[in-house]
Amino acid sequence: MPATKRWLSQKAIPTRERLIFALNTTDIEEAKRLVDELGDEVQFYKIGLGLFVAGGYFDLLEWLTKRNRKSFVDLKFFDIPDTVADAVRQLRNKNANFVTVHGNDEMIRAAAAEKGDLKILAITVLTSMNEADIREFGYKDINVSQLVLSRAKRALAAGADGVISSGLEAPGLREQLGERFLIVVPGIRPVTNAPFDDQKRIVDVEQAFENGADYIVVGRKIKNAPDRKAAAAKIQKRIARVFSS
Repeated sequence: MPATKRWLSQKAIPTRERLIFALNTTDIEEAKRLVDELGDEVQFYKIGLGLFVAGGYFDLLEWLTKRNRKSFVDLKFFDIPDTVADAVRQLRNKNANFVTVHGNDEMIRAAAAEKGDLKILAITVLTSMNEADIREFGYKDINVSQLVLSRAKRALAAGADGVISSGLEAPGLREQLGERFLIVVPGIRPVTNAPFDDQKRIVDVEQAFENGADYIVVGRKIKNAPDRKAAAAKIQKRIARVFSS
């Protein structure tokens, strides 16, 4: 459902940093080539499990830092609180800017206690899931929007700096919880003629920001483009138009 109010972010975030490119590859050298290819069109990169298992993950973090790029560690920490705390404690000296935690109040509280300057982003409901999926997980009396709101509220109370959420739920989060926390929105796709992939709760670039996103994460729309740098530049222009209107 479209937002009835314009929830455009007022945070002092450079406009060109609001686009986060997902380095969805399992090859460190390919990841570096993508960064070089995109040049100044992308300032912020998300690196996930594929690259972590490939090896060289922390060398890549350092490599990005030397190029004045920001990094988003998307490893979705989920373990006993002490282990999550240990992981965040180690990561806070690795030049990362964001990290995801996918867990309950105690896990997020443990992560927040060790974060330093690192921003803790709590997972709400993955954008690859819809109403049917959460019913399969046993949530019979709650819909996706209610579950996202409940998890976000608890995560922020536990010390998270923000949440990962579909842009569809972002207006409700802003209305109920305010504007001080970060909302990072993946699942950026054309709303019409959306591709049949693993993202189910999608919005386009403009809708994400109008609905309250501080950042968007884009992967395949750039990576699979014939001219990746041009594709990123086009998205940057769309973001700039939203924030200048």
